[in-house]
Amino acid sequence: MAYVGEGDDVSKLLHQHARSQDQKGRDFWDRAIVITSKNTNLTKAHARYLESRFITLARQAKRAKLLNSTNPAPITLPEADVSDMEYFIEQAKIVLPVLGVNIVRSAATAAKSSSDSDGNLRGESPIFEPRVKKDGIVAAAQEVDGEFTVLAGSSARMQWIGGEGHGYVGLRKRLETDGILVPLPDSKTMHFTHDEVFASPSAAAAAGVGRASNGRNEWVARDTLLTFGEWQDRQVEDGLEAVPATAD
Repeated sequence: MAYVGEGDDVSKLLHQHARSQDQKGRDFWDRAIVITSKNTNLTKAHARYLESRFITLARQAKRAKLLNSTNPAPITLPEADVSDMEYFIEQAKIVLPVLGVNIVRSAATAAKSSSDSDGNLRGESPIFEPRVKKDGIVAAAQEVDGEFTVLAGSSARMQWIGGEGHGYVGLRKRLETDGILVPLPDSKTMHFTHDEVFASPSAAAAAGVGRASNGRNEWVARDTLLTFGEWQDRQVEDGLEAVPATAD
């Protein structure tokens, strides 16, 4: 869960949000990220523009449940100011993932990353599929820009069968609660409503097969039948071979 807001006095804003929900607060959070400028270049109008744009980006990315009740339209700014604010946003999108904050990082944008000289997308892996197919689990996933993404339309086991004590139980419940995993009309399997980024291939595998699973072995490349782990190892080997040797 996340909330995006702007304020002149951040300390007062955080104090208000630390109240319980019955006191009109938002006490769900455990950390706050403050984005500001090194000088006084950001005006109130700039802050309101940034607030609107970050809310829009977070909703498009679908990485967190946004608790903003409204989505205000960007305030009208001079063209030069809009350009400055959009550059500010691009810089924030570079810095935030370094801090472990990915709520405005869009998987769709990552999948359209820059191409190499042959026209191939950099940082994009082959399509991987899970080994388990006997229960109608047909899924597709890719590693894009270092993130493991299960593609929209992939199916998953109808319910968790791996016991209640595993850490991925909460992940699976969140996917269902947030409407990312919903039942198919046949009521035998679930399916992903949109591309979903996971912290690891094992987390993605567990969400799909309904039990703890080693993602490095569970996901197999559609064309080469290499496991995800084998494919990763080859990427490392190819990278090492590409480094020129030097001698003093």
